[in-house]
Amino acid sequence: MSELLFEIGTEEIPARFMPGALADLKQYAEEELSGAHIPHGTVKAECTPRRLVLTVGGVAERQEDAVELSKGPLKSQAYDAEGNPTKAAQGFARSRGVEVADLKTEIIGGAEYIVAEKRTAGQPTADVLPRLLEKIMQRLSFPKSMYWAEKNVRFARPVRWLLALYGDRPLDVTFGSVKSGTTSRGHRFMGKPEIEIKDAASYAAAMRENRVITDPEERKSMILAGIAEIEKELGAKVTVDPELLEENVHLNEYPIPFYGSFDKEFLDIPAEVLILSMAKNQRYFPVHDAEGRLMANFIGVSNNRAADMNVVREGNERVLRARLYDAAFFWKEDQQKSLDARAEELKNVTYQEQLGSVYDKVQRIKKITLRLADELGAELDRACLARACDLAKADLVTNMVYEFSDVQGVMGREYARKAGEPEEVALALYEQYLPRFAGDKLPSRLGGALLGIGERLDTLSAIYKIGLEPTSSQDPYGLRRAARTINELIWGLSLDIDMDRALEMAASQLEMPAERLEKMKSFIAQRQQVQLREKGFAHEAVALAMQTIPARPLQIYRLAEVLTGASGEAWFAELVTAAVRVKNLLAKAGETSSAVDPAIFTSEAEKKLYEELAKLTVEARSAVDECRWEKLAATMSELAPVIAQFFNDVLVMDSDMAVRANRLALLSECQKFFMRIGDFSLLK
Repeated sequence: MSELLFEIGTEEIPARFMPGALADLKQYAEEELSGAHIPHGTVKAECTPRRLVLTVGGVAERQEDAVELSKGPLKSQAYDAEGNPTKAAQGFARSRGVEVADLKTEIIGGAEYIVAEKRTAGQPTADVLPRLLEKIMQRLSFPKSMYWAEKNVRFARPVRWLLALYGDRPLDVTFGSVKSGTTSRGHRFMGKPEIEIKDAASYAAAMRENRVITDPEERKSMILAGIAEIEKELGAKVTVDPELLEENVHLNEYPIPFYGSFDKEFLDIPAEVLILSMAKNQRYFPVHDAEGRLMANFIGVSNNRAADMNVVREGNERVLRARLYDAAFFWKEDQQKSLDARAEELKNVTYQEQLGSVYDKVQRIKKITLRLADELGAELDRACLARACDLAKADLVTNMVYEFSDVQGVMGREYARKAGEPEEVALALYEQYLPRFAGDKLPSRLGGALLGIGERLDTLSAIYKIGLEPTSSQDPYGLRRAARTINELIWGLSLDIDMDRALEMAASQLEMPAERLEKMKSFIAQRQQVQLREKGFAHEAVALAMQTIPARPLQIYRLAEVLTGASGEAWFAELVTAAVRVKNLLAKAGETSSAVDPAIFTSEAEKKLYEELAKLTVEARSAVDECRWEKLAATMSELAPVIAQFFNDVLVMDSDMAVRANRLALLSECQKFFMRIGDFSLLK
């Protein structure tokens, strides 16, 4: 057995392509080796910006023999009574290239068939690997690919060299006009332009000597270790964003963390703008002090250990300074015009060609938001909320947001503060966008949450109005995310909103057809179900809760929570069983119109059920109406043993028709109790 090494050398591949490329390279290698019947050990895929590297340990010297089994006719058709092969057997053997005497029999699906076994001897692995590696390379795909020398050959970036070794044996692999050899290339600045690799086992050491670290996890550790050292030196805390860290890992072959600084006067710019400018444009990590305040420092990752790292530092500081001067100019320039004037400019910004301007959208959002506040009876400053609605999208036409779209809301908050707006208004302008992603923080104030819900309700209604609702493959307006965010705000902030009424309110401003409104309601309900399942609630509990208290996400959540908690209790299983039995007996008996007559009872169990049902029905109705779900659970737990005892002691379908009708009428009252809550058969 020998180790296989295959290196694809390229121009620098974009960092965002790498995670997918590594996963594909490993998967395709495993598939192709298995498909070729080549026993092998661990498959490893690694990379740097200039190369993809596949190594496979313990690759066998030969393919395994391939055995192909072909099913023929039934044995009874293949041989006559004396056991002689029939024409069917002879024809089958001939078609498979085997002798009749070599045919075997197997039981397949309970019947006995003849089968032909054809064995193909395995080839030397070294003869098979070149075409196999070419196939792996051809299967690789990227978000964007390039054509260069030949029109029928494409890859993420132009391929410059190939290295293919099986142990110490070179393999003849071709991709376009590039043929494999036994040389690789070191680091572009710190390594040799050509490195002779004598065998697969010596590759890693040769790369390391030439300042190439092919393992992304090792490069990540190098970056984190360098950041930790800088933290100690500066007495600071560095915020390591996972996505930014991953990007830096795939931008460098030999990462060298360093730190630099910028003028403290730039700290007057909102911190979010500085951080975004550093991370987005320069891939720098921001630095905070012990109190969490942004410092006038940054950490970068160089792909070159210069003789004097001060040169690297100063060069990066110059580039960042130019970026921050732009941000400082936008920050100053934007404040020359009031937010009210910016809001007026929205009249000239089209939201969607069929839906008017962004200004029109803001007016709809305002009406929805203020109505929501009224319906909730929210304790907040209505004047501040109305003001926040008026200015909600004003920052979209500022220079800063035009340059850095990710700071919408942030700039609204900061410009509002500079203009002397109440803090309640400024916070709402920022918090209307929260949460921005899964796991993000929720708004700290109700105003921002209601403004955010109002905006998302309008978006849902507007897009459904023009028939551009999500499909299985497309959701260009982010309606799934909008619905998800609304639900998370309702649950996270305990907002008891009637979703049907809220959607009707939003739709009424757009004169939405009734059938589209119903589709939108159904869409929201489906998103609630999906999200509650993600939170660990059983599908059955969610379905029942949505029947009990439809269109109120907060109460659906709370009831599902109570039902899920009760599902492990013996009384709950007892009650569900009884409820299903009641439903089935009534369905079998047909319509029951007679009233219950206690005088006809013949057992204590009937009387007890009748009395308890009368009391507990009132309590259950009150619990549902008042959304007191713990009380509802307690009420159901009281009924469970009583109805269970009834079924133990009483034969419902009595031979006396009057007794039978009376018992069915009693069960009909039970069914009314259950259906006030929902269809308990969903829980079976």
